Amino acid sequence: MLRRWMLAILMAACGVLLAVTQLTSGLPAVGGVELLVFLVLALLLSPWAFPRSVSAAEAQRASASDGRPIVYWRPGCRYCLQLRFSLGRLARRAHWVDIWHDPAGAAAVRAVADGNETVPTVVLGDQAVVNPDRAWFRAQLRAS
Repeated sequence: MLRRWMLAILMAACGVLLAVTQLTSGLPAVGGVELLVFLVLALLLSPWAFPRSVSAAEAQRASASDGRPIVYWRPGCRYCLQLRFSLGRLARRAHWVDIWHDPAGAAAVRAVADGNETVPTVVLGDQAVVNPDRAWFRAQLRAS
């Protein structure tokens, strides 16, 4: 569980250290701006930047009934973050599985990515796409 938050915690801690350093140097405004930047980075690298994650089994059952795609991701992955923010509100139309939180999700990704845990991996019906084109995926979500 802590591994999912490690990058976010590291960013927040760096921001606090920089802010304290700037504060003791007599530059509170600079410290405040640096703290804000690092807190935004911490938020972007945290699991909170993604829709609620479900287990792989739950996502597979839901996808079979509603036809929506499954997105396997992990916190701190810049490609997952790019995909997530390129989707905007459409991201809610997919089932998101955090592979660091769900070992079955990690196994599902390894099964379609030649034994690697390469994310984001999108499963849409019987088709699995590793590192999908964002425009293609947006079109798939709009159609579902």
